[in-house]
Amino acid sequence: MDINNNILVIEGLSVGYGEPGAAGKPVFSGISLRAGKGESIAVIGKNGVGKSTLLRTIGRLQKPLGGKIHVKGSDIMHYKRNAFARLISFVSTETIHVSNMSVFHLVSMGRYPYTGWTGKLGDDDYTIVNEAVHLAGIDDLKCKPINEVSDGERQRAMIARALAQDTEIIILDEPTAFLDLPGKYEIIRLLNELTANKGKTIIFSSHDLNITLQETDKIWLMHNNKITEGAPEDLIINKDIYSLFKDSRISFNFESGDFRLARRKVGKITLKGEGPLKYWTQRALERLGYEICDEPDEGTSVLINDKNKTAEWIVMKKGIEIKCNSIYNLSLHLRNINS
Repeated sequence: MDINNNILVIEGLSVGYGEPGAAGKPVFSGISLRAGKGESIAVIGKNGVGKSTLLRTIGRLQKPLGGKIHVKGSDIMHYKRNAFARLISFVSTETIHVSNMSVFHLVSMGRYPYTGWTGKLGDDDYTIVNEAVHLAGIDDLKCKPINEVSDGERQRAMIARALAQDTEIIILDEPTAFLDLPGKYEIIRLLNELTANKGKTIIFSSHDLNITLQETDKIWLMHNNKITEGAPEDLIINKDIYSLFKDSRISFNFESGDFRLARRKVGKITLKGEGPLKYWTQRALERLGYEICDEPDEGTSVLINDKNKTAEWIVMKKGIEIKCNSIYNLSLHLRNINS
């Protein structure tokens, strides 16, 4: 990706409701952002901050209250409807309520900017629709009514429709909402393949912070009446990500890059071991409220023994040893010690 190849440029944008120049109600103002060709960008922030409003404004589903949005060097408001529909597609989480509409028919609606007023598909259109269906992994659903598929399958169908629309920018509002964990990762994997293999620019809002921090090129963080952009690691290093949980009981672990509930500390514990077993044991001990110490002390210590290929955890306190065959049993013994 060319670092200077910005397909989308936003300058001084104000988004909200109402007519520009009238008594509009801004939700968020002073937005200046860049999106490069082939980038995956996640928009994150607290509920009500304006994520959906920003995406809808970029997608020209509502008018900006101020500022400019340029796509490929031109103001989006200057594009004719069909020309704009060939540049940007929008995928929402709204449920489609249409009886007897097949998945293939839904996906084929993405070709409307190219078919003219008749809406009739040509051979090339059928080829593009079938390719979109295949890329979205829903070949076996083509003939199925859209109101009979699962949430994850419907979301894939909506993404396939955007693919059939063949736009350079795809905007998605909460594409992983209502999906189970495997479904969330499958959608993100598909979006990443579109950036890597098709050069699409993907912009999506999300509350799945652990996923977005691991799987996106850039984050637009909306917080404290300002918006910050950068690689996920930049926002972690600069501690911008902490602003999402100020004054809450959720904390961000700087070293592991994940979010945890703040817990009551019950004491210190020495942990000896190595490798993955030590990592997961430490996670369990911290969840129980222990502060991990590397140096021995006179309190409680845990030794991980996996020399015989069967792991065991040895709890030692005041000369007494207790052997445990699982982290769960270790947790029970530690609770008993502190009860």
